[in-house]
Amino acid sequence: MMKRISLIFLVFFSFLSFLSGQTVILGSAPGAEGKTIRLSTYGDLISFYEIPLASSRIDSTGSFTLSMQLQETQYVILSIEFHQAPIFLEPGKTYTIKIAQMDYNESREINPLINAENLQLEIVKPDQDDLNIVIGDFNGMYNSFLLEHFNALYRDKDKSLLDSLRRMILSTFGEVYNPYFRTYAAYKIAALEQLTQAMTQSQIASEYFIGKPIRYANLEYMDFFNNFFTKYITVTSKILKYTDYRKILDGPDPYYNLLRTLAKDTILKDSQLRELVLLKGMMELYNSPDFNKDAILRVISTAGNVSPFLENREVASDIWKVLSRLKPGTEAPAFSLPDRNHNMVSLSSFHGKPVLLCFWTTYCQGCLSELDLMIELYKRFGSRIHFISISSDREFIKMMLFITRKDDYKWTFLHAGEQLEILKDYDVRSYPLFVLIDQEGNILKYPVEYPSKGLEKVLETILAP
Repeated sequence: MMKRISLIFLVFFSFLSFLSGQTVILGSAPGAEGKTIRLSTYGDLISFYEIPLASSRIDSTGSFTLSMQLQETQYVILSIEFHQAPIFLEPGKTYTIKIAQMDYNESREINPLINAENLQLEIVKPDQDDLNIVIGDFNGMYNSFLLEHFNALYRDKDKSLLDSLRRMILSTFGEVYNPYFRTYAAYKIAALEQLTQAMTQSQIASEYFIGKPIRYANLEYMDFFNNFFTKYITVTSKILKYTDYRKILDGPDPYYNLLRTLAKDTILKDSQLRELVLLKGMMELYNSPDFNKDAILRVISTAGNVSPFLENREVASDIWKVLSRLKPGTEAPAFSLPDRNHNMVSLSSFHGKPVLLCFWTTYCQGCLSELDLMIELYKRFGSRIHFISISSDREFIKMMLFITRKDDYKWTFLHAGEQLEILKDYDVRSYPLFVLIDQEGNILKYPVEYPSKGLEKVLETILAP
């Protein structure tokens, strides 16, 4: 009877999603009862800026439903806390998935941002032409072929093997007409052509980029794009020397002058492709100490505002968000967390005075030493600066057992609990982490020196008249 009811629900949701254009996921995640499952995608596959799509509370039986509106096939990420699994979703389809049981509440304390495990995901009774199954089978064949013939392909440059692989793919997948898969497979082959040097750089560009539409959402197209154009404008292309970029970036109208100069490259004649390659190049240059970061951000910002190509404007916007994230002057990520009395406290309630954030855990000995040093800082600056210490301990009681023994811990203590997104928002990769936020809620300094390493002087400076 239960199986019949489940089947009826599946048919109902499938019909409903078809009518509404909604993509629906019906799933089970045993062991994750009461937790939140989230679905996100990347705004683009150059910056990998993450965008939330949907979320749902997993019920007491371990079941959940996610639904979202998709305009095109998307590579998305399912996550429970920081445990993740990728999946391809197509518009208007209903998926039934099962996530293998795992221990989400292990007693050992870890930094989930660093130590998260992969979710083991299974699609239940997939369609024969389900994109996940087809791509999985294709990748299995491709990887086995590459493993068996790697030396012949890489060392001996045996180009005849490419024809053998094409025949295998045609024989197995010749009747798969899904456009996402066909692009995916074509650019996977392109990677091997580059590996074996079957074609020159310009020949590959002519075959796969020049005059071809840019497949912004296709995972394999963009993977090949990223590999092909890595360090392209500063190393591969001979139009400008490395040092020329500094002059142009520091001069007037760098966005227009860079585009105009790069147009001399025969591979970059197409203006849409040229601008996208420029954006990728700017992202690479940003991490170099040889260039003015603010000038690079201005080029990216200009592209985001004036590019004639919507997709490139979106890529530029995502890159700007990634590069400027936690940069002084940008808005500090919002949060609302329980304090020691279980009252929810939001960052916005502290506007009017600077805020000193400290991320810590009870199992981090260095954190405990720094917290003790904060006692004197709080006595001196507590009337002019909000002190907030956010515990990343898994259990609320662990934080409470520690701080209740410390009569001098008079400032605000909050508990992250299951709201681990705050660790991602503030890129907490080690403890302790100190952050200064100004009175308007913008990042003032990230990260900030420890109390033992000069924090007092930093606070004196920001409070100086």
